Amino acid sequence: MIDYFVNATDFVEYKAGQVVFEEGTVGDQMYAIKEGEVEIIHQGKSVEVLGPGQFFGEMSLVDNAPHSAAAVAKSDCKLVLVNRHRFLFMVQETPTFALEVMHVMSERIRKMTDMLY
Repeated sequence: MIDYFVNATDFVEYKAGQVVFEEGTVGDQMYAIKEGEVEIIHQGKSVEVLGPGQFFGEMSLVDNAPHSAAAVAKSDCKLVLVNRHRFLFMVQETPTFALEVMHVMSERIRKMTDMLY
């Protein structure tokens, strides 16, 4: 996996335990983890813990639907916020970024499917 945001200087800091977003809320950006860990929680259950170089919240940029899970800072974090404009620019200018987003989404769908059956 390529860390597309490793050199980003525009990040927001979250403290451990701070909610990044709630399940069911409307999202207009995705988040890339520069430092720290973020826990993804669906219906009160921990689904995944993400670390530096990983991203989350991308589905809201792709389908304009509310967040399917909550995201909570598991440790103090530095997160790069990627709005729709930046996302579309990266997809257009860096096709490997688009492929990485699709790859991550596919992995998450397969993981959720395995959890159901």
